[in-house]
Amino acid sequence: MDHGGHGMTMDLPPFTLGRGLAWSADPFFLIACLLGLALYGWGVVRLMRRGDKWPVGRTVAFVTGVLSVALMMCTKLNDYGMVMFSVHMVQHMVISMVSPILLLLGAPITLALRALPPAGRGRKGPRELLLMLLHSRYMRIITHPAFTIPLFIASLYALYFTPLFDTLMSSQAGHIGMMVHFLAVGVVFFWPIMGVDPGPHRPGYLMRMLELFAGMPFHAFFGIALMMASSPMVETFKNPPASLGIDALSDQNAAGGIAWAFSEVPSVLVLLALLFQWYASEERQARRSDRAADRDGDKELAAYNAYLASLNTRGG
Repeated sequence: MDHGGHGMTMDLPPFTLGRGLAWSADPFFLIACLLGLALYGWGVVRLMRRGDKWPVGRTVAFVTGVLSVALMMCTKLNDYGMVMFSVHMVQHMVISMVSPILLLLGAPITLALRALPPAGRGRKGPRELLLMLLHSRYMRIITHPAFTIPLFIASLYALYFTPLFDTLMSSQAGHIGMMVHFLAVGVVFFWPIMGVDPGPHRPGYLMRMLELFAGMPFHAFFGIALMMASSPMVETFKNPPASLGIDALSDQNAAGGIAWAFSEVPSVLVLLALLFQWYASEERQARRSDRAADRDGDKELAAYNAYLASLNTRGG
């Protein structure tokens, strides 16, 4: 069967999870997912061959992130998402808020910088080009919260509450472009917050938490707006195929509930990751201090004790 917009999927039977998870690959996303896994695997193997270690947890996170994209775009969920607002909203939330976090936890940029060979003096290879991009003004702009937070919010309101969404959903290229946009927006929003990979914008832990919570309430408000609406708000989903046996308004309300519930998911995931990083950072700092103390015979403590002793002597 053709994907809708993709040739509109008018003959879909009523949605069940089993039907939704049946294989129905979008060629663009299938190739992109396979390529992502292959490149990441190449990097890990290259490090292992030269005797370097790469955390297994990072590999698991990245692979899970790629598989989450494939689950949304290479199954019948993608077909149902063309005609059911609720299923489309699951796709949107996973691809913009769950997949990016998992991909970023995999630290793909760090892996690339460690795996790619230097090009040699006076030459520019893939590693040098990646470093140039990371340090570019363009990257500083698109990872700054003054850019990422409004973009994150606009991806909901400016898309669904204007005719832009219907235009994009009317063609396969538009639909693919929209999903790529969701993923890209999620990556640039969460990248500086996660702080796993190097980047031009690296705030402290408290500021990262503030950036995270600055965007999340707008997701909840968007969900509530859909849940409270008394009529269908998006043209694409106003007249679902009769074969689905669904009511457009009820389906929209379900989509709103999904958007509202998902606003909590990334908050919890990222908060846990940040607290773990913060703890690990403090542990590293403590170990560095201990090593410094071992090297200099703890001069700082000895000097402090001498100072206390001098105070006692004066007091005597």
